[in-house]
Amino acid sequence: MELDAPPLSSSEIARIARRIERPLVLVGMMGVGKTTVGRRLATMLHLPFLDADEEIERAAQMPIPEIFSTYGEPYFRDGERRVIVRLMGTGKHTDRKVLSTGGGAFCNTETRTLILDKGIAVWLDSDVDTLLERVGRKDNRPLLRTGDPREILTRLKAEREPFYSQAPIHVTSGAQPHNVTADKILKAIDQWL
Repeated sequence: MELDAPPLSSSEIARIARRIERPLVLVGMMGVGKTTVGRRLATMLHLPFLDADEEIERAAQMPIPEIFSTYGEPYFRDGERRVIVRLMGTGKHTDRKVLSTGGGAFCNTETRTLILDKGIAVWLDSDVDTLLERVGRKDNRPLLRTGDPREILTRLKAEREPFYSQAPIHVTSGAQPHNVTADKILKAIDQWL
């Protein structure tokens, strides 16, 4: 896909939106832009947006860093899995929506299987330098509090890519506006459907 390709028109976006019959689920590393791009996609598609991390905090009634420090990562991951099951919907048909997941969610076998079976998984990818710049804007990343953020991000990216690569759609997010990334995702979905 050309970087200077014209953005999708509103009628093209509407045509793609009509073809999306399952939740659109963004997976990828922390800092890649899943929440921001997800909100933009939801607006473009006129679909509801849900952020799994926000829903986890709401269910636990505490911020994610506090969940990690109080109960540990395994407890958090189990809660994350249960919240994503609820957000994806139950039964044979799930609601159309855009869902952004936490960076480690797609690494859980049950969660990944659910997303691949009932959703349209989009791996939003980025290089470590971009991730480092973006995660440095906030101090709410528990996994980055245990050492050098660059080393941790590099290691996590390498460990998680085999899982992320199972998503049928792969889009790179770089130093462009989020609407450009959202447009790239919609074009990729259109080709995949």
